[in-house]
Amino acid sequence: MAVFDSTTLLHLLEEDARAAHDPETGKPLTDATERIRQLAAEIEQAGETVLVPTPVLSEVLVHAGEATSDYLDILANTNRFRIAPFGKRAAVELATMTRQNLASRKRRSVVSRATRAKLKFDSQSVAIARAEGDSTIYSDDRDVARIGMDFGLSVIPTSAVEPPAQREMKFVATPKGKAE
Repeated sequence: MAVFDSTTLLHLLEEDARAAHDPETGKPLTDATERIRQLAAEIEQAGETVLVPTPVLSEVLVHAGEATSDYLDILANTNRFRIAPFGKRAAVELATMTRQNLASRKRRSVVSRATRAKLKFDSQSVAIARAEGDSTIYSDDRDVARIGMDFGLSVIPTSAVEPPAQREMKFVATPKGKAE
C-alpha cells in the first residue's frame, strides 16, 4: 500500500496541477503528472491500494471547485483508492508522535514557515499512514517529508519517481465491484 499526499494526488485528478520542482535544477518537472500517473498504474497493476488520508482529501477538495463531486466519485468508486479517516487509531498514533516530539524537543525542528494548523494537518496525515501500517508516502511537501521521516516513513518526492517508460501505461480508474 502507498499513501498519496495532496501534492501527489492532485497530479492524478487535475490536468493542470502545479508541477513539483526538480531539486537538481530548481525548475518544474515537465513530466510530473506523467510520472505520478505511471506510478498509479503500476500500483494498480500490482493489486495494491493507494491510501488517501482524510486531511489529504480535504486539501484536494479545496482545489476541486466544480469538480468536487467528480473527485469524490473517482476516489470512492475506484478499486485502488481507500480513504482513511482520522479515527481512534490515528488519534492514538498522533498522541504518541506528539509525546515523542515534546520529549525530544524535536517539535521546533519540524517547524518551518508553515502555520501550526498546517503542521497539525500534515501530522494527522502521517499519523493515519502509521496507524494503517504504511511505510511510504508520496509527497512533495517539505513539512510532510520532515514529519514522515522523523517517524520512520519513507517519503518519496515526484522527482524520485521514475519517469514514464517508453511503453505507455495509463492509469484507469476501475469502478468497485467490476472485474479488472
